[in-house]
Amino acid sequence: MSRRKKREHHEEHISEAWLVPYADILTLLLALFIVLFATSQTDQRKLTEMAQAFSAAFNTGGPSVFDKAGPTPSQSSDTPPDKTKDQDQKYLAENEQLNETKKMLEQMIKEQNLSDELSAVLTDEGLSIRIKEKALFPSGSATLLPHSMEIGKPIAELLSKVPQKIVISGHTDNVPISNSTFPSNWDLSSQRSLNFMKFILTQGNLDPSRFSTVGHGEFRPIAPNDTEAGRAQNRRVEILILRNYQSNNIKTIQ
Repeated sequence: MSRRKKREHHEEHISEAWLVPYADILTLLLALFIVLFATSQTDQRKLTEMAQAFSAAFNTGGPSVFDKAGPTPSQSSDTPPDKTKDQDQKYLAENEQLNETKKMLEQMIKEQNLSDELSAVLTDEGLSIRIKEKALFPSGSATLLPHSMEIGKPIAELLSKVPQKIVISGHTDNVPISNSTFPSNWDLSSQRSLNFMKFILTQGNLDPSRFSTVGHGEFRPIAPNDTEAGRAQNRRVEILILRNYQSNNIKTIQ
């Protein structure tokens, strides 16, 4: 009797090796869709960040197609690095000059005991010299007081030493005015700035082409108008020494 050989039963397992390349393909497709979406947008910063993330993730070690994704936010394609550096240097030099002018003005204010009438502040626009109404004009009038000579003359001398353009602006409180001379606060503030500029130009060797005036009325207050002290601060004339240079990389130095 022949012996029957037992057939060994082998279970067949489906190979899962194909999952690895399949996952790689899905990853690459996802990356492709993300890149296509990013390049369709105008936000260059996001594209640059995405390029850096992909480079770190794949770590190829060689040059990447993302290497030319574009300039970073601090390096505009329109402004070469050398030009940006030169602009910053000019800004710093001008800022130092304006700071020195501010110190000279503060020294003059101290020596002449004018701290209750004048102040100076360095802003992003330039150096602003604020003169309270009571130092220049009677209430509701654009006629200069005799006392204005004590302020106008040294200010004119100081302005003759700076190269920047000058804007003189008039400001009022929010109390309405309406008479035959000034129908509104716009008219009063405009006439005050014009009269003070004319006075300044007679006090020194100043180039009139550097000067301009504007009246803001009640619409640029520096204090609340709900108290008399606040309204007194808002009634003023400002002399702004405009900056020639600006910088997005450097904060204004006070």
